[in-house]
Amino acid sequence: MHVHEFALIGLILNLLLLFLLLINVADAQIIVKSLPGYPGALPFKLETGYVGVGENDSVQLFYYFIESERDVSMDPLVLWLTGGPGCSAFSGLVYEIGPLSFDDERYNGSLPSLHANPYAWTKIASIILLDLPVGTGFSYATTSQGYFSSDTKSTKDAYLFLQKWLLNHPRFMKNRLYIAGDSYAGKIVPMVVLEISNGGNEAGLKPRMSVEGYMVGNPITDSRKDENWKVPYAHRLGLISDEYYERAKSSCNGEYINPSPNNTECLFALHLIQEVGVASVFDYHQVLSRKGYQALIYSGDHDMVVPYLGTLQWIRDLNLTVEDDWRPWFVNGQIAGYTLNYQFKEDVCCFTFATVKGAGHTAPEYKPKECFAMIDRWFTNYPL
Repeated sequence: MHVHEFALIGLILNLLLLFLLLINVADAQIIVKSLPGYPGALPFKLETGYVGVGENDSVQLFYYFIESERDVSMDPLVLWLTGGPGCSAFSGLVYEIGPLSFDDERYNGSLPSLHANPYAWTKIASIILLDLPVGTGFSYATTSQGYFSSDTKSTKDAYLFLQKWLLNHPRFMKNRLYIAGDSYAGKIVPMVVLEISNGGNEAGLKPRMSVEGYMVGNPITDSRKDENWKVPYAHRLGLISDEYYERAKSSCNGEYINPSPNNTECLFALHLIQEVGVASVFDYHQVLSRKGYQALIYSGDHDMVVPYLGTLQWIRDLNLTVEDDWRPWFVNGQIAGYTLNYQFKEDVCCFTFATVKGAGHTAPEYKPKECFAMIDRWFTNYPL
C-alpha cells in the first residue's frame, strides 16, 4: 500500500467514528445511508454495528454488512475475515470485495472521493465483514483479559458472533452460508466452518446455520509448506539463479526455514523459539472435505507471501480424486488463471483450486474483474 492510501484509510476511518459514536451498547446497529466522499445516497444497504461475545459480552466485535444488490432472499450470505492477523475488515470493504473503492489516482490530500466498485461481490451475495480478532479495527474489549487472542479464540468468537448476528437477522437464517477470507484468515476460515459443523449444527444448537462451504484466498495454511515453497517459487520466477537454487536445495534438503530443533543455541540466537497458535490447518481441510463441504481455494500467481506452489502441494496431499484436470479458465476470452477440480468421492465434496493470473497476495485487489467472474461461477456451481 502506498503512503497516500494509508492516509485515505485513516481519514475515512476517522469519519466513520462519527457514526460509531451512536453505538454504545452491545448488539446495536445502524444503517449508513451516506458517506463523506460519495456523491448522494449509497446505492446499497450498509449496516454497521457491534455484537458482544464472551463472558458478560466483554468482547465487542464490529462489523460491516452489505445486503446483496441482486436478490437478498436467494443470494448467499458470506462472512468475510481479513488476514493479518489484525487487518481491519475495512480493507476488504474498499480494496477487495466491497461495493466502494477509493478514487486514489486523483487524491490530493483533501477529502477522498469514493466510487462504486463494478466488481463488488455484494452484487451477488450479502456480505458481513468482521473486525477479528478483538483489537482489530473497531472491535474492542471491556477488560484487559478480553484482549487475549489466539487462533482458537478467534474461531470461537467468530462462531458466537454468527450465532447472535443470525438471531438478530432471522431473515438470513435460510440463506446459503459461506465463510471466506484471505491471507492469515486462511487459518481461521476452515476452523470456523468445523466449529459450526461440530459445535453447532451436529450438536443441535440454535440457530442452525446453513453453511455449505468456504473460500480462502492466498491462504496461510501450513507454516512449513507455505515457507518452504518460497525458494522454488523464486527460482521459477527467475529471482534466483539456477546455481544458487541447486546449492540451497542440496544444503537444506528442502527445509529452508527451520534449523535443527536440537540446536537450541542457534534457535535462541535467531529468536526462533516462539509460541504459535495453530501451526497447520491441513487436517481441518481433510475433515471438511470428508464432510462434503464445498471449497474454493484461489491464489494470485504472483504472490511471494504465500506462493501458490505450496498451496497446490497441500491440496494434492489431501489425496482427493481429480475431476477436472489442470486447465486454463477464461474471462472475456482471455486466460484469467488455471484451475483444478477435485472430489472426495463420487457426489461428495467439490474442491476447487484456481490461480489468478497476474494477481498478488490479495487477488481481488489486483484482478477484481477476474475474481468477480470466478466467485460468480463458483456460487452457481458453474465450472470456472
